[in-house]
Amino acid sequence: MLAFIRILIMALFILLSCLCGLILCLIKPFHKNNVHIIASWFGSVAKMLGVKLVITRHSDVSNAGPAVYLANHQNNYDLFTLPAAVPENCVSLGKKSLKWIPFFGQLYWLSGNILIDRTNRSKAAGTISKAAEKIKQNGLSVWMFPEGTRSYGRGLLPFKTGAFHTALNAQVPVIPVCMSTTEKTIKLNRWDNGTIYIDMLAPQHLDKELSAREHASRIHAIMAARISELDAQVREK
Repeated sequence: MLAFIRILIMALFILLSCLCGLILCLIKPFHKNNVHIIASWFGSVAKMLGVKLVITRHSDVSNAGPAVYLANHQNNYDLFTLPAAVPENCVSLGKKSLKWIPFFGQLYWLSGNILIDRTNRSKAAGTISKAAEKIKQNGLSVWMFPEGTRSYGRGLLPFKTGAFHTALNAQVPVIPVCMSTTEKTIKLNRWDNGTIYIDMLAPQHLDKELSAREHASRIHAIMAARISELDAQVREK
């Protein structure tokens, strides 16, 4: 019964937030803070799922300026957890196919997020360049999932290099965003689903002398180690 009620509330929330978000985006389309505002709405749903979010940020994050945020991508519940950490002046990079999801897709596009066609390499490369230009010209940050897909309990998957090419082209740091493992920890029929930790690590400046692949491997190791530490904190609760 509890699961049914939660599913109903989530469905109503998504519908209402998309409608309200569309109104917001029609008033000020593609505004650089649309994503932050709407993301905060979605992040608030974590409480309804019986989850306590604990978000921490390295002291240098607040002064980092434009950056590429790199978050681990686990499952569909990410929609109601990670958005709580999305900073101001930040947009995300998502699949072009999202544009065709009724209401949500139009909201995703109008709020200023960047759509990428992953089926076309040349277009995808062009989108990476576009993201770098938005960072440089508009002072925006970009939120990306370097794994390129949800991990569904398989641990931190290997990183693709697009996020690192973006940061190198824009000459901005990357900021790793590590979330403790949520796969099989959220059960809709359970009142209390525990604590989820989200930690923004110190900005990492990329050496132009190193390749995007070398940076991807280094940041992957840093994030994997921190996620393991966060999982240990969950087990200690």
